[in-house]
Amino acid sequence: MKEEYKAPNVQLLYDIANKLRIDSVKATDASKSGHPTSCASMAEAMSVLFFHVMRYKLSSPKDPSNDRFVLSKGHAAPILYAAWAEAGLFPLSDLQNLRKIDSDLEGHPTPRLNFVDVGTGSLGQGLSVACGMAYVGKYFDKASYRVYCLIGDGESAEGSIWEALHFASYYKLDNLCVIFDVNRLGQSEPTSLQHNMNIYQKRLDAFGWHAIVVDGHSVEELCKAFHDASSTQTKPTAIIAKTFKGRNFPNIEDVENWHGKPLGDKSEEVIQFLKSQIKNKGPLQVAPQKPLKEDAPVVDISNVKLSTPPNYKSGENVATRFAYGTALAKIAANNDRVIALDGDTKNSTYSDKLKKAFPDRYIECFIAEQNLVGVAVGATCRDRTIAFVSTFATFFTRAFDQIRMGAISQTNVNFVGSHCGVSIGEDGPSQMGLEDIALFRSIPGSTVFYPSDAVSTERAVELAANTKGICFIRTSRPNTPILYKNDEILQIGKAKILKKSANDKVLVIGAGVTLHEAIAAASELSKHSINIRVLDPFTVKPIDSEAIIANAKECGGRILTVEDHYPEGGLGEAVLSAVAEEKNITVKKLAVKEVPRSGPPSVLLEKYGISAKNIVNAVKQLV
Repeated sequence: MKEEYKAPNVQLLYDIANKLRIDSVKATDASKSGHPTSCASMAEAMSVLFFHVMRYKLSSPKDPSNDRFVLSKGHAAPILYAAWAEAGLFPLSDLQNLRKIDSDLEGHPTPRLNFVDVGTGSLGQGLSVACGMAYVGKYFDKASYRVYCLIGDGESAEGSIWEALHFASYYKLDNLCVIFDVNRLGQSEPTSLQHNMNIYQKRLDAFGWHAIVVDGHSVEELCKAFHDASSTQTKPTAIIAKTFKGRNFPNIEDVENWHGKPLGDKSEEVIQFLKSQIKNKGPLQVAPQKPLKEDAPVVDISNVKLSTPPNYKSGENVATRFAYGTALAKIAANNDRVIALDGDTKNSTYSDKLKKAFPDRYIECFIAEQNLVGVAVGATCRDRTIAFVSTFATFFTRAFDQIRMGAISQTNVNFVGSHCGVSIGEDGPSQMGLEDIALFRSIPGSTVFYPSDAVSTERAVELAANTKGICFIRTSRPNTPILYKNDEILQIGKAKILKKSANDKVLVIGAGVTLHEAIAAASELSKHSINIRVLDPFTVKPIDSEAIIANAKECGGRILTVEDHYPEGGLGEAVLSAVAEEKNITVKKLAVKEVPRSGPPSVLLEKYGISAKNIVNAVKQLV
């Protein structure tokens, strides 16, 4: 039954909006930087949301049953901080520490703050994150909490916004409400649509949203729109708010060239005007919140294990991408919060193995990789799920910004990139992941797994599920032989020696297909009385520096790295970093040094210098 609309204390909400404006002006003045005009346009929306609509525990801002709020236009952080301070979470005086080196009230929000779920500020990403939160709320938690996301009109030009709009309507996320702050002005000039509200509404209608155009400075219209959103079923709601940048700032409102500037000598005039608009003198009596329904289930995502150990026969040929799917289904059987997300490549990455076993825990994100990553980041917020995101390794490059922001957001998403390198064969260079190790190595706090057989792949999946921060597992297309016993213990940052003798001349380090090429090269070289030691790093980050240095010294200080990746940022450079401060160690790198072409895998390995034959020749040169 539709809940009856009850009018709030309208004047109180107007007063709070103007108080939030004053707080934003003072904070940005104190820091001598920031975006007060961008805060001013959304003041009524923030007042209505935080002091009338949203349900949350002030004592526990990240309680799983709380409503969620994502500030996609992260440069308006001062008004978000002001809302929480006015609500009573921390002293208003703390707002004067905005952007200071020892303050967590940074220029854009990050989860260093206990009321922020994700870092925002790289524009166009907040809605994907909100979609992930809403999907979990509706389909996994089956809880009452709602998700709100405030988006700037400038950032709505980002394609990731439209990917997310499609996702939300496709999955009928009626627990999601988006506010478009259409204040007309971008950073350097007016936005493309300015105040053409009709076009915004038509586009959102066409994307399957319940779209409502409101005067974004009318508390009454905003309250009614949020009430309408709360009772709308099977569709997400978009409140398209016509606003003005610098609202209630005399001689600044709706004027260009005020983006990202504190008001300076205009501040006193503006603050006095804002104070004159506040009707309730003295401390503001915040309206009582709507009751919070505490129905989000208790979740445990710790100590995840494979339901059964690896079970392979020596000499069996299994692709690591196939083993990934096997392991994913196994850990999902062990913990009902393990989920898989994919971009329409599930029958190639083998994430479909989880879908077949637990169809309600698979999220198809279709061919929209930026949104795919953003949804996963949202799904893992507040430790609600363990997310594994898979696609071809090369396609993660188009979502690098989302992955980078995931690290700022302290996310624990696991990425799995299949079809790496020239070994995929005839599909050609557009499908070959040749930059992915460099990408994920560059992410702060990341762990980069590069398993070389099915056993180590299963263990990599198990380890990733229990590892904080961003994890990347690189899987290969070709079938490769089993290298390890089923009970082999594999650890992050610990290498394995696969071939060794007392008089090894070169330490050869490979991973994935090149490790198998190295083993083949070792057999060939032994016919010529040249012994090499073969090392499997298992993780490229962290790399086992200790094992590499110790084994290199036993091999006369000679190292050869072989990788199905471009030379920049890959395995070879990880090894070079590991031995950089060691004397008398030489590193020679074999890698794919040019844009490759289509062809059979074995021919490509040969042509681009990373086959067993190439390894044999390189070793002979070194010795």
